[in-house]
Amino acid sequence: MIHPQHIREKLIGAFPGADIQITDLTGGMDHYQLLIEWAGFKGITALARHRMVHAVLREELRGPIHALTLELRDGPGRDHQDQH
Repeated sequence: MIHPQHIREKLIGAFPGADIQITDLTGGMDHYQLLIEWAGFKGITALARHRMVHAVLREELRGPIHALTLELRDGPGRDHQDQH
């Protein structure tokens, strides 16, 4: 299990100024949905965005996080959604 605040702190450090929403999908603190809106994603492919987030959460994805759904936008209401 990993607390959402830990995830938020890591993401805020990597994506300053981003709007980050974290949803625990099962209540078990191991299946999460992330919505990140960050101007820094502009011009970056969906694959590269996913790799950026995965790099930040590398250790967590090796253990406490079992499922992660990502919606990564370069602004409100735009861009890519995928599940990992």
